[in-house]
Amino acid sequence: MSEPLTGGCLCGAIRYVVEAQVEGLVACYCSDCRRMTSAGGSVNAVVPASAFRLTKGRTQVFTKTADSGHALHRHFCGDCGSWLYNPMGGDPERLVLKAGAFNRHDGMRITLNLWARSRAPWAPMDASLATREAG
Repeated sequence: MSEPLTGGCLCGAIRYVVEAQVEGLVACYCSDCRRMTSAGGSVNAVVPASAFRLTKGRTQVFTKTADSGHALHRHFCGDCGSWLYNPMGGDPERLVLKAGAFNRHDGMRITLNLWARSRAPWAPMDASLATREAG
């Protein structure tokens, strides 16, 4: 692996490092992702929880039951509100990181659409990609 992936929130209060290769991203169109991002959905990278480490700051946590039925503990910056990551519902050994918070995106591309039936009709989606309706 090349240099570690780094990222953080909009205001810089939270910073992190990921010691795992990220290539495939998942576009999620569930109603929770739409509301949390105030957009068409979220673009995410799934990484081993053991590869992730906060290097600056401390996140706030918002917990809600997701469309999948799993309780999701969404970590965000208490200063600027940036949603950064959450443990994967049903699999706490993996984290779902918000790809927009990465400092670099080279080699990354969306490879899967998730919860496409919940997609707002105006939200762009690559229909040529595989789609799953459950997380």
